Order: sequence, then structure tokens, then C-alpha cells
Amino acid sequence: MVGNRRRDSKPELLIRSALHRAGRRFRVDLPIRLPGRRAVRPDVVFTRAKVAVFVDGCFWHGCPEHGRPPRANSTYWAAKIELNQNRDRAQTEALTLLGWAVVRIWKHEDPDAAVAAVTATLRCQAASDSVSPASAAATAQATA
Repeated sequence: MVGNRRRDSKPELLIRSALHRAGRRFRVDLPIRLPGRRAVRPDVVFTRAKVAVFVDGCFWHGCPEHGRPPRANSTYWAAKIELNQNRDRAQTEALTLLGWAVVRIWKHEDPDAAVAAVTATLRCQAASDSVSPASAAATAQATA
């Protein structure tokens, strides 16, 4: 596992490059401190908009489409992947509670589609920041 990079994987570089081409500026591998927990290190961070982007590998994070269990030492790997998935859920929940929007992208996804998802999330975060809680509640009631 020493050969597996924590950052700068090929899918991550492709997505970061596409984001940069789209005019988006961001921080890479920035630690976000969580109260009472270890810091979370998203792959791409938009600090002002409070958007954290994770590029997840199909094997390590158990992609439902491409993740397949290894035949050798399957008990160990099943537990390891389940632990990774639980950690991913806990990190997403903790960041969301702190007001962050979390975007999880599988490594097999098209970089342009990933950029579209991140851009939509950034727009959504910007819209929610510019709207007061009272007017947001009124808008939600009017559309319901």
C-alpha cells in the first residue's frame, strides 16, 4: 500500500486540470479541522464556498459499479473497504454539519461531468449564502 498515493492520482489530476480550465481556483489536500476528530483532507477544497471534493478510487471505496472484491485475503479486504466506506460517510456527515457541501466523485467518472457537478454545487452554495434563512424558509413554503 506504500505505492498508493494519497494525493495527485491520475483521476484527481484530470479533474483538477478540468476545474482549473473552467476558471475555478481551489486548494489541494487542505486539512479541515473537525471538533473532537482528526482533520479531514479533501482532494480539492473551495474555502470561501465551503465545498469539499473527494475523488474516490473504485477499489478502495467500494464502487458499486466497478468495485469487485479481491479473491486473495478477501476477509481482510472486505473489512478494510467497509471501514473506508464508514469513514467516508462519517466525514461527509461531519463536514455537512459544519456547513460544508461535499461532492464525491468516482475515479471512473468523466472529468467534464465532475466539473459540472462541482460547479452546480458551488452555485448552490453561493445561492444559499446570499439568501437569508427567513427568506429561504418563505421560498421553500411557497414552492411546496
